[in-house]
Amino acid sequence: MAGASMKDIKLRIKSVESTMQITKAMQLVATSKLRRAKERMENSKPYAHISQAAIRSAVNRCTEGNIPFVSVRPVKKRCYVVIAGDRGLAGGYNANVFKAVAAHCENTDYCVLPMGRKAIEKIHRSNVESLTDEYAKVEGMTVGGCYKLARLLIDSYLQEQFDELWLVYTGFQSMMSQEVAVEQLLPVPKPTEEEASAPVSTVYELNVEELLEKVMPDFLAGRIYSALCDSFASEVASRRSAMDSATKNAGEMISDLRLKYNRARQGAITQEITEIVAGAEE
Repeated sequence: MAGASMKDIKLRIKSVESTMQITKAMQLVATSKLRRAKERMENSKPYAHISQAAIRSAVNRCTEGNIPFVSVRPVKKRCYVVIAGDRGLAGGYNANVFKAVAAHCENTDYCVLPMGRKAIEKIHRSNVESLTDEYAKVEGMTVGGCYKLARLLIDSYLQEQFDELWLVYTGFQSMMSQEVAVEQLLPVPKPTEEEASAPVSTVYELNVEELLEKVMPDFLAGRIYSALCDSFASEVASRRSAMDSATKNAGEMISDLRLKYNRARQGAITQEITEIVAGAEE
């Protein structure tokens, strides 16, 4: 009985060791990707911030109430650009994004433009309307691809396929902290008092409506690209943290199993000695 128990424990140790090798390898891969992902994220932010400030400044100068990208209309349907991961095994990274969408949409009818394979799979399982399934890969997404996506969103918005456009992504705070953000893109929100009073050096040669029509695709493309870079860095950091925890847990499990194995082995040896002594006495 003890021998069979020892064999089972030994097989279990080998199984956990194999899993530990996989999680350790995935942790190393995530670590190697994280530096490049952070650099890409930091490089994407300046343009997004500048274009956002310019758009907010232009919106602040709006005096007419019928400009398509600014005027608020009754919300019959929303569209969410949902950025999730290309793969799993990243802790709660993907699940937190989907929870944020579910909490925000409430009882409003909505459609989704999913980005990342996990987002597409989730939308299909939920039977939610999807604008397109073209963007199944977040890693390596280019600004050109985001511009094409922005044109699709703008055309759909102008055709009144939806009345509001929201962006849901995971913002990178630090190696250990990533937070889901839900941001309104269209109609462009009015700037706060602080933003409106901030000095702006931008000179506009066109009227506001013409200006917004020309720069909105660039603004949306830059904002979505920046969010993609943030999300990918968050995904890699989350996966690295998850695999680090899994590796440590596997190490602790192996230590416990080896302790059980040694106890079982000691019990088997003790039993054999007892049987030998008992046989000698007879």
